[in-house]
Amino acid sequence: MTVHPFIEAEKQSGHNVKRACELLKVSRTAFYARRTGKPGPRAVRDAELTGQIAAVHQHSRGTYGAPRIHAALQRKGAGCGRRRVARLMRAAGLQGRHRRRRHLTTIPDPRAAFRPDLVLRDFTPDPTAIDTRWCGDIDIASRRVIGWATADHLRTDLVADALTAACRQRHPTRPVIFHSDRGCQGGFNWSSQHLVRMEVLDGASSAGSGPGAASEAEVSGASEVSASYRGGVLDGDRQGPSR
Repeated sequence: MTVHPFIEAEKQSGHNVKRACELLKVSRTAFYARRTGKPGPRAVRDAELTGQIAAVHQHSRGTYGAPRIHAALQRKGAGCGRRRVARLMRAAGLQGRHRRRRHLTTIPDPRAAFRPDLVLRDFTPDPTAIDTRWCGDIDIASRRVIGWATADHLRTDLVADALTAACRQRHPTRPVIFHSDRGCQGGFNWSSQHLVRMEVLDGASSAGSGPGAASEAEVSGASEVSASYRGGVLDGDRQGPSR
């Protein structure tokens, strides 16, 4: 049994309606309005606000949520709380749109040693210079990813594994420039030590300034490189200076 029929039954039994409404925390106005079949003042006001909310929501092309709709109603002189607006929006099936958050994937490590940009922004494909410049993206000359690795972390060994897989395919025989942005992997010492033993010159560009959207392609969840090999790389001194 709901509240209002219960109060009605208590009234028929001779109990006081005012006392019953106080104990059950129900408005007497709402109780008598229900008896007569007429909506109470709050229900009438909710219906009015719902219409205004729907109009503002439609005017915003469905983008406004409760906070901005509440602000718009306040500017129009409609006195109501933000929680009431949110409740009425839920009842009417209205909701705003949230701007998608941008996830930063290239975060420079301030503690990492600085690596100069040896490529000097020159990403022009040259058939005679194959295996002289490796970039941490899909190769703009061959459109291939010859070394890649996946992991559930962003530690240096993720990059090292990609370099290892790449060199197993390319077998470089001359010094190569490995170019990458300043992501959290590119500046770690372990990655640099791999490059030292392989005679690969480690170059880096500033964060987020790769060859450009037309020249780069992303592979989600993977670190792509264009070459290197782990065998014989860490032979002896792992702290040798990079070249």
